[in-house]
Amino acid sequence: MPRIPGARGRLKDTPVVGHKRVLLAAPRGYCAGVDRAVVAVEKALEHYGAPVYVRKQIVHNVHVVSTLERQGAIFVDEVDEVPKGAHIVFSAHGVSPAVVNAAADRGLQAIDATCPLVTKVHREAVRFARDDFEILLIGHEGHEEVEGTAGHAPDRVTLVNSPDDVDSIVVQDPEKVVWLSQTTLSVDETMETVRRLRERFPHLQDPPSDDICYATQNRQVAIKKVAEDADLVIVVGSANSSNSVRLVEVALEYGAKAAYRVDYASEIKQEWLDGVATVGVTSGASVPEVLVQEVLDDLRGAGYGDVQEVKTAEEDLMFSLPKELRKDLSGKTDTRALGGRNSHSA
Repeated sequence: MPRIPGARGRLKDTPVVGHKRVLLAAPRGYCAGVDRAVVAVEKALEHYGAPVYVRKQIVHNVHVVSTLERQGAIFVDEVDEVPKGAHIVFSAHGVSPAVVNAAADRGLQAIDATCPLVTKVHREAVRFARDDFEILLIGHEGHEEVEGTAGHAPDRVTLVNSPDDVDSIVVQDPEKVVWLSQTTLSVDETMETVRRLRERFPHLQDPPSDDICYATQNRQVAIKKVAEDADLVIVVGSANSSNSVRLVEVALEYGAKAAYRVDYASEIKQEWLDGVATVGVTSGASVPEVLVQEVLDDLRGAGYGDVQEVKTAEEDLMFSLPKELRKDLSGKTDTRALGGRNSHSA
């Protein structure tokens, strides 16, 4: 990813009470599923040449999308916008079987970059529907991941947007109900929703494993630790990134005096820093590290040169690329078959 030119000196070094510092959350930024999806588009462009079409944003980050557009990716809302026979990549958020079938009907050469953790939820939905369970899907209406998961069992899924929705839910058989969730939600809010669901439906079953992904949980744990000591938290991430928006909410809930989300360092406002000694910084799971470094550079110019990393977990998970992209153009196994980009060096 290219570096973003910043307006150095835009933020002023104003006096505050106490020592200026940055608490930098770790883990942060790219997760394995995002890395896999972004590399999948890059490698598809290498393999097949531009243009390569991508249904929806490959991940929810404006910088990643614009960078891939400059390389020759074309983002579309639906498969019927793609010329017949072209290559199309399905985003990390996953798609419903109806989308897969529509792509096949147009003769599109599809590459599925769905995060494997989202695919796991899809399989759970199919299995529970087959076993005649009603599925209470905790998630946000309109989110691509929710639409994809619901599309795997459309007659058996009821969406639960928030804990406040619980009282209005109606099921046919209260003894055959299971909950699943969008992978990028707030852990705390999801568990509150589950608690209230269980009060209404005592026989509610849990999914076989936690649906909220490891990266979402790890980033929330890290920002909780940072927020305890932060006068201000800056979350790097896009407005349509569910996990980035959740990080702002979690920071405020766990003690940060203020918290804001930005796509770029240039969006930081001088008044946010008034009287602030400690700034917490983190980024959502679809954010390349270059954007975080730009924030740190701008903060350094405002006197926040002491950067202390707050690490709460190690992440070394990598996912294999889609099978179509695991070999290079000569037919040999590609060195990036497992993604191959460290999340903090993108």
